[in-house]
Amino acid sequence: MNLELFIAKRIHFSKEEDRQVTPPAVRIAIIGIALGLAVMILAVAIVIGFKKEVRNKVIGFGSHIQVTAFDNNTSYESSPIAVSPELMEELSQYPGIRHVETFATKPGILKTDTDFQGIVLKGVDDTYDWTFFTNNLKEGEILRFDSTQTSTDVLISRYLANLLHLKLGDSFLTYFVQEDVRARKFTITGIYDTGFLDYDKIFVIADIRQVRRLNGWDSDEVSGIELLVDNYNHLDAIAEDLYFDMAEKKDRFGNSFYTRSIKELNPMIFNWLEVLDVNVVIILILIMAVAGFTMISGLLIIILERTNMIGILKTLGENNVSIRKIFLYVSFFLIGKGMIWGNIIGISFCLVQSYFKVISLDPSIYYLDAVPVDLNIWSLLLLNMGTLAVSMLMMLGPSYLITKIDPVRSMRFE
Repeated sequence: MNLELFIAKRIHFSKEEDRQVTPPAVRIAIIGIALGLAVMILAVAIVIGFKKEVRNKVIGFGSHIQVTAFDNNTSYESSPIAVSPELMEELSQYPGIRHVETFATKPGILKTDTDFQGIVLKGVDDTYDWTFFTNNLKEGEILRFDSTQTSTDVLISRYLANLLHLKLGDSFLTYFVQEDVRARKFTITGIYDTGFLDYDKIFVIADIRQVRRLNGWDSDEVSGIELLVDNYNHLDAIAEDLYFDMAEKKDRFGNSFYTRSIKELNPMIFNWLEVLDVNVVIILILIMAVAGFTMISGLLIIILERTNMIGILKTLGENNVSIRKIFLYVSFFLIGKGMIWGNIIGISFCLVQSYFKVISLDPSIYYLDAVPVDLNIWSLLLLNMGTLAVSMLMMLGPSYLITKIDPVRSMRFE
């Protein structure tokens, strides 16, 4: 029989009327651990969810990797590259790549009878992955292309529709400034709303053949190629390998290919998201420190209450190590109970927010309309194991007080 564990159970599970000081101390310690763990779960879930949602919105508009002309500038008036079927097939078979599509962009001015707004016409074809826009489509339907004729249908954002007083089925003119100002009439067949206003303000999705006709490009010329990877965690490695592989190739005009990941295309956004990790670490350290000191105070009170018992055990021959184990077991019971309640509270809040969107946000500031949460089982396990390990390590210090208790004096201690 494990004597230390037996005594710890008798201490922890004894009736409350048999205790003097322990109940309030125990409750405070358990509440401290429970609230600390619940807040940590919420903090990690919210930050992971926020990073994931913002990242997915940026990727939805620009994919994971883009291959463009090497001399492209940062504007949407791009130099074309000629893309052969062989190159598309090679990229689709590239390790780690799950989807390949082409695109073309053209800046213009969208004009109605009373308003106008600068936009970017993004042309896509029937190979385009519509998953992102399907998930964010609020009215109408996604674009459907006819191989025999160029479509005049477009998707616009709810922001542009509200700004210019447009609705589903309306038509509008868009002017494109080049050597000769050209105008095109488009019809709205779908309205999307991603909440990411930086892109919702400008992007209008259309048939890629519209952009080719405006620029006078051939049927194989595009602004670039977009690639989606299987695993975001491998993005940097795939982008680096693809950069060197594509740098050795040229199109039929002799243009070099320039490969960039979405992180390189939007460094400010992704650097900002990386900073959030530092904030989470600081929050976790502070919360763990507060919860740990609450637990330390609880254990010290329990030790002081059981001073008489400690003296008797020492008189009976128990050594300091054995007695310290008893109180470490008691600490384990307290921490375990607090962690159970912490998980219940934290996971419950996450589920409520995930399904009911109780806490909303201003999308013009946060890019999202509600606080996002992402409950990851591995993060949950790491948080629980980390909390248990750190809490138990912090208990080693106060348990050292037991070695300073004199048996003779402690047996007279009341």
